[in-house]
Amino acid sequence: MSEPLRIGIAGLGTVGGGVVKLIEKARTVLAVRCGREIEIHAVSARDRSKGRGFDTSSYKWLDDPMELARLDEIDLVVELIGGSEGVALDLVNQAIANGKHVVTANKALIAHHGPAIAKAAEEKGVTVAYEAAVAGGIPVVKGLREGLIANEITKLYGILNGTCNYILTDMEQSGRAFADVLAEAQELGYAEADPAFDVGGIDTAHKLTILACLAFGTAVPFEDVFVEGIEHITAEDIAFAGELGYRVKLLGIASREASGVAARVHPCLVKCEAPIAEVNGVMNGVTVEGDPVGATVFEGPGAGEGPTASAVAADIADIARGLNQNVYLTPAKDLDQSGLVPFESLTGTYYMRLSVIDRPGVIASISKIMGDAGVSIESLLQRGRHPNEPVTVVVQTHEISESVMADVIRQIEALEAVVEKPCLIRIEAV
Repeated sequence: MSEPLRIGIAGLGTVGGGVVKLIEKARTVLAVRCGREIEIHAVSARDRSKGRGFDTSSYKWLDDPMELARLDEIDLVVELIGGSEGVALDLVNQAIANGKHVVTANKALIAHHGPAIAKAAEEKGVTVAYEAAVAGGIPVVKGLREGLIANEITKLYGILNGTCNYILTDMEQSGRAFADVLAEAQELGYAEADPAFDVGGIDTAHKLTILACLAFGTAVPFEDVFVEGIEHITAEDIAFAGELGYRVKLLGIASREASGVAARVHPCLVKCEAPIAEVNGVMNGVTVEGDPVGATVFEGPGAGEGPTASAVAADIADIARGLNQNVYLTPAKDLDQSGLVPFESLTGTYYMRLSVIDRPGVIASISKIMGDAGVSIESLLQRGRHPNEPVTVVVQTHEISESVMADVIRQIEALEAVVEKPCLIRIEAV
């Protein structure tokens, strides 16, 4: 049997603690499957006195996580600190510079700095692995890097944030308002005290950026990904969606278009019979479309101690077995640097909900704006009839460009009879 793989772990929170417990529990089976033992040599966390539910006395304790990158006896650094800047970035860069492999669950770090980290790692001949950064325990990164390596990926889309999916699922089932369900999700621990990254779509966008770069061999600038969250979705929208045969899901979508790669995050109406529509609660699901494989669906728990620790351990085991891959399959120097297709140039169909004063000529005014812009109406629903009082109108369109639809929304919102900002949700054919 080869020499042990000696690892250092930075961060002993929920995920870090889970990794320690899993590696110790699976020590024997990992040694058999990897052909060498995996040995936790050192750990680092902010509070040494904190009770963690496991014994750390057999590991070297380092108050400064940067020391993990400097210890000669450590082969691999596991970064579980989090954040796209600061000590997490410094630790990863220093570990690579010192010739150490890196495993991380840090989606923000890879989303913002992945190509630069990849370039540095490939120049040093070390591995940077990040399965746990996307979709928790679902092996979608490994699926793209290994199982689908011979495929040309044309599109991938998925539910990548369990908090949003829990909220939307509960709103559909209970009919409650977004704010009420969010508050309950926070009480249950499904949502953070500050949920902005989750419900605002940023967390999903981090993960989508990573998958898009991996799938398409393109350096994806995070700031160019279109991001829209679920804060404006109402129980009324979800009920109307159901009436039309749809469910509302927050999706991250990346695709290869004729002019390049597109990446976007926003709520979508998806047909109730679509596989992604059946991914409910805190679960995650990703569909990858490729040639020649067709559509491949990944589904499972997207967060939590066990699933995330499982993904981290899988990366560690790969490195122990000597599997050394480019960070994005495509060498960093060969990543396409042309950027993303502008979101405004994409086309699609739309659900639009309006609150309007019910008086003669209002629908005609809306129809004229849409007709003058070339927007064709597929269906129109009106709920209620209260002269000179607000009523709800729901319009479903045929295909049109984002830029045209944005202009239509601005014109409709400016009408005197429209009493609140229109709600626009994109309809995704998946």
